[in-house]
Amino acid sequence: MKEQVQKALEKVRPGLQADGGDVELIDVSPEGLVKVKLTGACHGCPMSQMTLKMGIEKILKQQVPSVKEVVSV
Repeated sequence: MKEQVQKALEKVRPGLQADGGDVELIDVSPEGLVKVKLTGACHGCPMSQMTLKMGIEKILKQQVPSVKEVVSV
């Protein structure tokens, strides 16, 4: 599942990088919890939680059905 999540993140990454940020995959649990770290301009941005839930989590759930939740660490 980790490889599938990594591939899905590659689809999200260009949009984040265009704004000076990025996302790093930290861990994928067997239960479907994905831990990521927002970096660059995304780290500490007031909109980062919305980017995480409405952007990254939404796309990961579409691409990898076993993903249940995405959290930032």
